[in-house]
Amino acid sequence: MTTKPQNRVFGKQKQCHTIIVASGDTVRHMTVRPWMAALAVCLIGIFSIGYLLATSYLVLRDDLIGATMARQARMQYDYEDRIAALRAQVDRVTSRQLLDQQVVEKKVDKLMEQQQALSSRHGKLDALLDRAENSGLMEKGANAATTGNRGDKGDHAELTGGLKAIETLLSSGKPADATPDNSTLAYVPAPETVADRADRVFSRVTLSLKHIEQDQLTRVQRLTTGAADTADNIQSIMQNVGIKVPTVTASVASKDANDDEGVGGPYVAPENVDQFEQSMADLDTALTRLETVRGAAESLPFRNPAPGKLITSPFGNRKDPFFGKLALHTGTDFHFSPGEKVKATAPGKVVSAGWTGGYGNMVEIDHGDGISTRYGHMEALLVKAGDTVKTGDAVGLAGSTGRSTGTHLHYEVRENGHPIDPMYFINAGMKLASYINGIGTISAREL
Repeated sequence: MTTKPQNRVFGKQKQCHTIIVASGDTVRHMTVRPWMAALAVCLIGIFSIGYLLATSYLVLRDDLIGATMARQARMQYDYEDRIAALRAQVDRVTSRQLLDQQVVEKKVDKLMEQQQALSSRHGKLDALLDRAENSGLMEKGANAATTGNRGDKGDHAELTGGLKAIETLLSSGKPADATPDNSTLAYVPAPETVADRADRVFSRVTLSLKHIEQDQLTRVQRLTTGAADTADNIQSIMQNVGIKVPTVTASVASKDANDDEGVGGPYVAPENVDQFEQSMADLDTALTRLETVRGAAESLPFRNPAPGKLITSPFGNRKDPFFGKLALHTGTDFHFSPGEKVKATAPGKVVSAGWTGGYGNMVEIDHGDGISTRYGHMEALLVKAGDTVKTGDAVGLAGSTGRSTGTHLHYEVRENGHPIDPMYFINAGMKLASYINGIGTISAREL
C-alpha cells in the first residue's frame, strides 16, 4: 500500500473510509471521503432546521393571526369610538346653534314687536300732528321730526343698521347640518355663541328704540302743553271782550248729536293704558279744546275791516255832524276811497242787504252766538240777504250814502242787538294773531 505524502499546510491527511456491502456472492464497497460526510451532515442539518422552522411557523401562525386580528379590532374600535365622540360633539354644537338661533329669533320677534308698536304709534300720531299743524303749534313738514326721526343723530338709520346687523348674525356661521371632514378627523372647536354676539347689537338697537320712544313722548307732551297754553290764551282774550267760549264737552256732545250713526254702551275702564297712550289721549283732548276755541275765535269779527287806514270817528258819544249836538256813534268810521272794496271781517250769513235809513246802503252779517257786524254808507252792494260769506269776501263798494259827509266805511259790531266798540274786537284780534293762523296771517300784513 503506497503511503501518500502529508499535507504540509493542514497536517496529516485523513484516511478515507470504505463501506463494504455484501449480498450473497456480490460484494460492493463505497469509499466515503471526508467532504462527502461533511456534505451529508450539512444536508441533514439544513433539513432539521427547515423542519423545525416549518413546525414553529405552523404552531405560531394561529397565534400571530389572532393577535393581528385582535390589534385590528382594537384599532377599529378606537376609530369608531373617536368617530362617535366627534359626531356627539358635532351634535352638541348643532344643538347649541339651534338653541342660540331660537334665542336670537325670540329677541328679533320682540324687537320687531317694538318696531311695529312704534310704526302703529306713527300712524296714530299722523292725525294728531296734522291737527297740530293746522292749529299752528308746529311748522308744516315737521311730522317726520316729531314722530321719531331725530335729525342729525340718525336714530332711524341706526335702527335700520341694527336690524341689518341682526339679520347678518342670523345668517352667519355654518349650517346646522354641517359635519367635519372625516378624512382628517380634526377636532371641531365650538364656535362663538350667536346669542353672545347678538346681545350687544340687541342692546344697542333696544336702547335706540327707547330713545325714539322717549323722544316721541317728550314731543307729544310738549305739543299737549303748547295746545293747552294756546287754548287758555285764546279763551282769556275772548273772555276779556265778553265772548263766552264753548267748552270741549259741549262741542263734542253737539257733534255727536248731529252724527247720523249712534254710539253708546256702558263705561268700562280701559285696560293696560301705557304712558304713551295716555299722552296721546291728553294731546287729543288739548287739540280738541284748542280747535274749539280757535274755531270760535275765527268765526267772530276779530279782524280789522280797514287795515292800515285812518279812523275818522271812533265809537262812543260825539258831536253829531248834522245836528251839532251830542249823540252816540254806534260804530267806528274808517277812511275809504270811493269804489274801494269792503270785506267781511268774519264768516257768516247775510241777514240784511239794502238801504237802511241813516246807514244808506248797508250789509249786516250774522256770525252766530249773537254777534253781528254792519257795513254802512256803501255806494254798491255785492251780496244779498241769505248769502253766506267767508272771511275776506267783498260785500260792497265804499261810498257816502245815508247820513254821511264823505266817503268812508261805518263799521259796527253788535252783541244781541246792542252795539259794542269794534276796537275791543280789533285789539283782541291783534292779540290773537300769534295764536290763530287765519287771524295771524291777516294781522301780520294788514293790522
